[in-house]
Amino acid sequence: MPKEKYEDALNKLEKIVEKMERGNLSLEESLKLFEEGIRLSRFCNQKLDEAEKRIQILMKDKSGTLKTEPFELSGNADKFPEEDE
Repeated sequence: MPKEKYEDALNKLEKIVEKMERGNLSLEESLKLFEEGIRLSRFCNQKLDEAEKRIQILMKDKSGTLKTEPFELSGNADKFPEEDE
């Protein structure tokens, strides 16, 4: 069974919200969708937390201090800095 992707989970969550906002569901259907929505929300939150931790690791300097820098898109946004060398 393949791992669920963040984007897929987010799309499913959006569809659940749309269905629930229409308001034409039975109580059982609403509860089932609510439970699935909570599961998907937690999954997405976990994936975002993992991504944040990975970014923080990559942003540490040689002494281990976390450096924060503004995010800016450059003309070469698809290239890594070491590719220019």
